[in-house]
Amino acid sequence: MPANKKYLTTSVHQRVAKISAAIPGAFLVSATLHMAVAQWLGDYKTVVATFSFLTFPMWIVLMIVPFLFYNGWKCLLLYVGLIALFVCLFIAGQSWHPIVV
Repeated sequence: MPANKKYLTTSVHQRVAKISAAIPGAFLVSATLHMAVAQWLGDYKTVVATFSFLTFPMWIVLMIVPFLFYNGWKCLLLYVGLIALFVCLFIAGQSWHPIVV
């Protein structure tokens, strides 16, 4: 059964925003979250193992979320904000918990 036309996005810009938020945005959110967690916990072996198992399901869930938004730009802005937050947490973790090699 085909989709009802009134529920489909007609704007090309909205489609681009949703796809941009879905594919690279969702992966960057999950990757930066795990980087920040690894930096703050300091236990890299556990976080790398967790990252390898949890990134893909988290990426799939975060890929579905932009298509639930009516406005794709709001979701893209949300993902950019989350990425910036996690990068700031990572940088703060580096300054407060430096890596000793």
